Amino acid sequence: MAALTAAPARPRKLLASRKTRVGILYALPVVVYLLVLFVYPIISTLFLSLKNADGSLTLHWYVDALTGVNLSVLITTLRISAETALLSLVFGFILANAISRLRPLWAGLAMLIVVVPHFISALVRTYGWIILLGDKGLVNETLAWAPGAPYQLLYNELGVVIGTTSMMLPYTVLLLYGVMRGVDRGLLAAAASMGAGRVTIFRRVYLPLVAPGLASAGLLSFILSLGYYITPALMGGPNQTMIATLINQQVTKENQWNGAAAQGVLLLLLTLAGLLLVKLVSSLGASAKKRSAS
Repeated sequence: MAALTAAPARPRKLLASRKTRVGILYALPVVVYLLVLFVYPIISTLFLSLKNADGSLTLHWYVDALTGVNLSVLITTLRISAETALLSLVFGFILANAISRLRPLWAGLAMLIVVVPHFISALVRTYGWIILLGDKGLVNETLAWAPGAPYQLLYNELGVVIGTTSMMLPYTVLLLYGVMRGVDRGLLAAAASMGAGRVTIFRRVYLPLVAPGLASAGLLSFILSLGYYITPALMGGPNQTMIATLINQQVTKENQWNGAAAQGVLLLLLTLAGLLLVKLVSSLGASAKKRSAS
């Protein structure tokens, strides 16, 4: 009896080992791809940021990145990214909320209008904003009757924030639309049937349900804005230099690869911190939904 029961065990082990070998064989190209195109460049950049000209290890480049002009550039980057995320949330919330209340056909058409410009080159869209916001552009021509016209809408922080917000808005609308479309409208109707007003329903029922989506969309806009280059470089002035522009200047004009590598590592750490926050917010939102469902 023991021999009969032990006989099938060996074929099962052989089959499992064969599946393991096949899985490793299929995964090997992916692993090599990630190592060559992602892991190796990151490690190389990290070592470059820790090297002196003579090859010795140092933290000088990180100290330099967090002091003086470089620190002010980092603060400017964080400030403009935060302003972009906030404005993207405000306008994205209004748009996504309006679209989520439409019938599926009209909602699909509206989302198409929001998303299609995103497939146009960022450079083309940026030049479009430069034409619109210039002294002789459509905006200033329309507001020619207003006191103080023409307004300076380019080569300052206002112009940069307008441009970056327009670039981030499709991401925000897409995220918020998915969250808002999934809200159970029966909960809102139940709150209304119990005598709650519109403001109370929005504040006590609707807003908590979409809050995780708001946090994720805001953090995503903030993360994407941190490393944005084209729009701030073309629509901003010297006081709106962001970290991506600084890295480009250090590499192309100053030939300072070590300092640029340190700036890049700092940008990577900020991005990773933002992604961890997004994951934390998503997990908290999922647990909150489970609690409300139970």
